[in-house]
Amino acid sequence: MQKDILGKALLDYFHKRYTEDILTETNISEEDVLPLPYFFRDYEEMPQIEQRALDLAKGKVLDVGCGAGSHALYLQEKGLEVIAIDVSKGAIEVCKLRGVNDAKMLRLLNITEKFDTVLLLMNGTGIFQNLEKAPHYLNHLKNLLNPGGQILIDSSDLIYMFDVDDDGGVWVSTEKEYYGELTFKMTYKGEESDLFEWLYLDFDKLKKLANEAGLKCDQIAEGVHYDYLAKLSL
Repeated sequence: MQKDILGKALLDYFHKRYTEDILTETNISEEDVLPLPYFFRDYEEMPQIEQRALDLAKGKVLDVGCGAGSHALYLQEKGLEVIAIDVSKGAIEVCKLRGVNDAKMLRLLNITEKFDTVLLLMNGTGIFQNLEKAPHYLNHLKNLLNPGGQILIDSSDLIYMFDVDDDGGVWVSTEKEYYGELTFKMTYKGEESDLFEWLYLDFDKLKKLANEAGLKCDQIAEGVHYDYLAKLSL
């Protein structure tokens, strides 16, 4: 069973036991810092892409990978009905302590209700894990939409991290089929998580996969760090 590194860290921060941040490491990058205060930011502190997604949210909302609940809390305050889900027990506990009305420890693939908006933010494509599994997730997401519903999802094109030759070819490690497929590890207070897969999709790749799943895909906003927000609809 996966260690709940994120949950422990979020609980420490909420209970004012904040002494250090989460450290992350991937198969293509060295150790980096994931600051805990970032999970507790308010609307004004969020990147423009996240603000845009929250502005577009409507109706009944599913917040996937809700973390500490910052997006859910903002939408609640706007009067929207929000169900917030995460696989981290500690994250869900923090959401409830912060006032999220409906927070559940659930996997996306176990959700069967219908929604007007499904939010997948902070690299929402990561939950797909890898290219092979992405179509299964996209088909499931499609089945969660009410008529006129929308999926708001963000990601980044990691092409900037690789060497591109004159013909546009990209050098990548042969262990991965696609340069956006990463293997992650998190460390917090000396405790390491198990390795887990996380997928970053460039927009063209996401659009192709979405179209194959019977979803329309539009780019809504572009960030300053090769990131973007996309809207998927029936």
